[in-house]
Amino acid sequence: MNLRGARAIYTFELSRWFRTLTQSIMAPVISTSLYFVVFGSAIGSRMSSVDGVSYAAFIVPGLIMLSLLTESVSNASFGIHMPKWSGTIYELLSAPVSWWEAVAGYVGAAATKSVLLGLIMLATARIFVPYHIAHPAMMAAFLVLTAISFSLFGFIIGVWADGWERLQIVPTLIITPLTFLGGSFYSVAMLPPLWRHITLFNPVVYLVSGFRWSFYAHADVPVGLSLAATAGFMIACLIVVWRIFATGYKLKP
Repeated sequence: MNLRGARAIYTFELSRWFRTLTQSIMAPVISTSLYFVVFGSAIGSRMSSVDGVSYAAFIVPGLIMLSLLTESVSNASFGIHMPKWSGTIYELLSAPVSWWEAVAGYVGAAATKSVLLGLIMLATARIFVPYHIAHPAMMAAFLVLTAISFSLFGFIIGVWADGWERLQIVPTLIITPLTFLGGSFYSVAMLPPLWRHITLFNPVVYLVSGFRWSFYAHADVPVGLSLAATAGFMIACLIVVWRIFATGYKLKP
């Protein structure tokens, strides 16, 4: 067990993030603030409450989840794609570091960045709207589980991508639309019956619903199902990552 190697990768990835801390934090915070100005103030003032919660407070979990998913995928995919692009990935593969230690370093750093960003956005939201967290422990559990799961997914994308352009395909064309259509800005119960059943095939619904339940004790789907879906996605990503290192897929010539 080479924990020093995993810690070295983890520290290096975090230090790279801290060198660009201003743009890494300012961009999501400004985007969140704009969402609150447009959706919370302009639109929310014309809407009644949703499930007994003001609309501005209702969208807080969805906005955090939107940033959490995109940042987790982007951070992890960039972290592993950079060594592939520069050729230093071969040094990692030849080093006395097992696959799970390398993954723990890269994914752990990406998940840490995402969780810190989520907490910063949580504090930013307090400036615009009062909200309460009914189940803080479950909120933290969903935050960490989602960050780890989608950091693993981002790691897979970083290995799969053949160029920098491909790194943006999945977050832009898949993750963001699924998040917008996953109940981030509305309750699934507000949809017509047909669209409500179609929406339940969107995996992001379960993440947003479970995370919102930890705030307001109300969910579109059972919270146990949300936890199971998140854990199942994480396990599936772990299996894929294990197969990548076992076969050397796009890591070895």
